[in-house]
Amino acid sequence: MTIDFALPPALSAHEPPEARGLARDAVRLMVTDSGGRIGHHRFRDLPELLAPGDLVVVNNSATLPAAVELDRLAVHFSTAREDGTWLVELRRHTSGGTEPYPGGAAGEWLPLPGRATLRLIARETPRLWRASLDRPVHSYLHERGKPIRYSYVEAEWPLADYQTVFATVPGSAEMPSAGRPFTAELVTALVSRGVRVAPITLHTGVASPEKDEPPYAERFEVPEPTATLVNRTREDGGRVVAVGTTVVRALESAVDPQGRLRPAEGWTSHLVTPETGVRAVHALLTGLHEPRSSHLRMLTAFTGEEVLCRSYDEALCEGYLWHEFGDTHLLFGNKW
Repeated sequence: MTIDFALPPALSAHEPPEARGLARDAVRLMVTDSGGRIGHHRFRDLPELLAPGDLVVVNNSATLPAAVELDRLAVHFSTAREDGTWLVELRRHTSGGTEPYPGGAAGEWLPLPGRATLRLIARETPRLWRASLDRPVHSYLHERGKPIRYSYVEAEWPLADYQTVFATVPGSAEMPSAGRPFTAELVTALVSRGVRVAPITLHTGVASPEKDEPPYAERFEVPEPTATLVNRTREDGGRVVAVGTTVVRALESAVDPQGRLRPAEGWTSHLVTPETGVRAVHALLTGLHEPRSSHLRMLTAFTGEEVLCRSYDEALCEGYLWHEFGDTHLLFGNKW
């Protein structure tokens, strides 16, 4: 199944909502309920859409300034590997931004700003290289890097605009953007209503908009307190709401054969699809995803293809905004 549609350029969010005169939590929120009905809200309405006893699970990964600019190329640092190497994407500068660069060769050395050197080791995927930098990557990126930006974002914005209120563990190449509309005040309102909030960590890699690829292995952790809260919420009849596809991936990677969540950490290659289903999560709060994106398969595991297509038709007709600075979508699973 591939969900395809034409995304008009005008529906790409070109800057943070704050630059459009909106607070973070004033972006729009489309809700698709378990019966397939569609409603329209503002994100700050979220506490009213949830119930006491529900659990909101968030990703506490912080965004790195993962793009390093060269004269003709940009290097996007994606994912740290266990052996100290990194997956990186090489991109070529164009008049409107960057595009994937097909060049490079195993063993090639690339001089980077600040007299650093990146060595290409081998291709990990058709798009990504395994590479090593001759100095600690995190400190180098904070010295020389900037947030990854694609052509639909028309100007550079500071790293703070690419962080969520939950960001405490640095490691993501791109922002876990489903959590961006949360504010401290909104979290307080959720807790005051009796909705609990718990973290996981999943460090997101690069997701170039030109490529329709399934996500590759990413580092994650589901801590014991979060696993306990998920199990208790389900046992007590509450709903587990995942904030972002990264949270779904982490939680579904930690479900044991009996359907209980266990503490887990490491690397996950798990793909959530209609065939695998969802076992730990009742609802997903996410952004609006690209046509043909592999993330759309995850969404159909919650709603089914027909309901998801209707939801996206509605979002297009109502002028919702796509991408990391855009609007949001709350989907309740059709079997709950």
